[in-house]
Amino acid sequence: MFRRIHVIGRGRVGGAIAARLEAGGRLGTAGDADLVLICVPDAAIAEVAGAQTAGPWIAHVSGATPLAALDPHTRRFGVHPLQTFVSWRGAEQLDGAFAAVTAEHDEARRAGRALADLLGLRPFDLEDGRRALYHAGATMASPLLVTLYRAAARALEAAGAPPETLLPLMRRTIDNDFALTGPAARGDRATVEAHERALKEELPELLSLYRELSRASGR
Repeated sequence: MFRRIHVIGRGRVGGAIAARLEAGGRLGTAGDADLVLICVPDAAIAEVAGAQTAGPWIAHVSGATPLAALDPHTRRFGVHPLQTFVSWRGAEQLDGAFAAVTAEHDEARRAGRALADLLGLRPFDLEDGRRALYHAGATMASPLLVTLYRAAARALEAAGAPPETLLPLMRRTIDNDFALTGPAARGDRATVEAHERALKEELPELLSLYRELSRASGR
């Protein structure tokens, strides 16, 4: 559907997308593109979109930003790769990841799905008004998982244990389809209370985090 795609923004996401498009001979410029793909920080999307000439399709890759940020353009959609990206990896980061496609009509939805397919993503439809809730869930699954690992690593370090020993445990939890185990799952209140006493004494700033996660686990 798209012959040439002009990518604006070459950060972690934009860089991976541009590399994929360049490898497939689809990377274009502002003068020859039939799609302008905005890959800039969320706060800059509206300004960048407003500066684009009407005509080509226009889209952004933000997870939470509504399509109204692409005003005044009407040939528009959003494709959010549901993946975490780093600068030291390339286009392979896109392979097999899901992508949320947000569109206001069928033609735009087809365009969004076509872009997802071109990038090696697996598309699903997402309503524009549900983007913030969707992105909150995605944030809990990835960047806040990093925060959780760092908190757990601090506890291990304080106990004199190497924090890298957590990695096989975390990977196996994912491999086990997130089956809930541990003291909160088995109703072992005495162990949970022992954890709380230790955290209160050694790392009090982590106590509320531990308590909230234990409650959310069904304690």
